Amino acid sequence: MKIFVGLGNPTAEYAATKHNVGFMLADRLAKELNATDWREKFNALVAETFLDGEKILLVKPQTFMNLSGEAVAPLMNFYKLDAENLTVAHDDMDLPLGTIRLRPKGSGGGHHGVESIIQHLGGVQNFPRVRIGVGRPPKNWSVNSHVLSPFMQDDAEKISAALTELVPAVICIFREGIDIAMNKFNPRKGQGTKEKGQVESNGVDS
Repeated sequence: MKIFVGLGNPTAEYAATKHNVGFMLADRLAKELNATDWREKFNALVAETFLDGEKILLVKPQTFMNLSGEAVAPLMNFYKLDAENLTVAHDDMDLPLGTIRLRPKGSGGGHHGVESIIQHLGGVQNFPRVRIGVGRPPKNWSVNSHVLSPFMQDDAEKISAALTELVPAVICIFREGIDIAMNKFNPRKGQGTKEKGQVESNGVDS
């Protein structure tokens, strides 16, 4: 069994914002895997499907971003799953907009949603991540203003293309594991450069 968690904020006002690209990917996966019946469980919306006979849960926490672990940990405990069977997708300001990056584990890197999950899993960090680049804030913009704002049209097209590419990438994680998925889908050297100096954000809704 596998659990995919797309991070974001609930309610319509945040639906199209940069912080909600994890939710957007969860919706794309749900459509691809015919998992359209979302139900409320453990402070999350959960859609169930099967891939090659294995149960897959697609999860959108409804706790607001900074408390994501309050939804994810109870699901992991209920199904008695190890962290390796959890995949988390989230926005990443340290990647240029539209850039994707898969990684097998690591710290929260200043992303409070991921940090909350790590905290509620007792410090465990060895779960795969799907990082979706949203770029740095424009000059004179705060971090919160940036991640809680919608995409401009051109940027929205780049994100849509990234999400389209990530659907088979996540399915590859389910089927073949994170290492093979990284080899197949991570940009080669020179295709996407990590920006330095991620700034942490504060607030329950960020």
